Amino acid sequence: MVRAGLRPDPWKRGPVLVALALLLGLTMLLHASVPNRIGNLGSLVETFLPWLGLCVPVLLTGALWRRSAAAVVALLLPVTVWLSLFGGLLGDRSRPGGDLTVASHNVGAANPDPAGTARALAACGADVLALQELTAQDRGTYEKGLAKAYPHHVVRGTVGLWSRLPLSDTRPVDLRTDVGPLARTRPADATTAENRALRTTVTTDNGPLAVYVAHLGSARVNPRSGFWTDSRDRNARALGEAVAAEPNERVVLLGDLNGTLDDRAFDGLTARLQSVQDTAGDGFGFTWPAGFPVARIDQILVRTVEPRSARVLPSTGSDHLPVAAAVDW
Repeated sequence: MVRAGLRPDPWKRGPVLVALALLLGLTMLLHASVPNRIGNLGSLVETFLPWLGLCVPVLLTGALWRRSAAAVVALLLPVTVWLSLFGGLLGDRSRPGGDLTVASHNVGAANPDPAGTARALAACGADVLALQELTAQDRGTYEKGLAKAYPHHVVRGTVGLWSRLPLSDTRPVDLRTDVGPLARTRPADATTAENRALRTTVTTDNGPLAVYVAHLGSARVNPRSGFWTDSRDRNARALGEAVAAEPNERVVLLGDLNGTLDDRAFDGLTARLQSVQDTAGDGFGFTWPAGFPVARIDQILVRTVEPRSARVLPSTGSDHLPVAAAVDW
């Protein structure tokens, strides 16, 4: 009786667990308020936001071990927030149909089998196929491997588009990759060779479709500077401005954005375009790294066309997985 009377009340046990559960829930709920001033912490949190849900079973195990009723109740906050953010992505949202199938793949500059990758992509059934990270030495391999399936194609720098339908009005998109005083002295041919975005028009039976292909700058985690995203964020802003100025109502953006759409860096794009994966995909659709995908950084975004289905395609020799989507007018 004396020992029972000395046991802490279940509602008073585990105050640290209670605090951690509440902090987890508030971080997910208010992720847009996590500051970027120190090491781009806000963007880093948003990049891996869905994975914060894994903290819930860890904290629940601790709460049960400590027999803390307060901690169990506190965990209702992160569970509720996570489900409100990502619960809709758990099921299959695809629907039958689709006037046009589009696909996108960062084929990888270090891809050991570009010919095999080209064969796999030629057989994927897409009407329009966007490639990123094309190298000068592998470009001919992709052109040869895709020529039979796609009679039309354009390449600008390291990005290209292959199509069963005619293409016109192709031009590079300035992502402001080169900045500073030295950018003005850079040779034009060097800038052209390293171009990372293009815009073209695909002629469909339902009218013209503006298609953008983009490969934004890399993001890096560095012990000194934190989550480095300077070039990617600058590229994202420039791409958002280009899409905003696009006169064609129907737009498809295909590419490796080097970030997830939860990241605030892409607000300029997500304000104008919708993700086919979020609307018509199955699950989260993670694409990188190919061996064990933890994030969807390869995106298909659309405007004024209706997503019908979205899927991640089988692995090729790249460190990214290809993505595809069917859309309707």
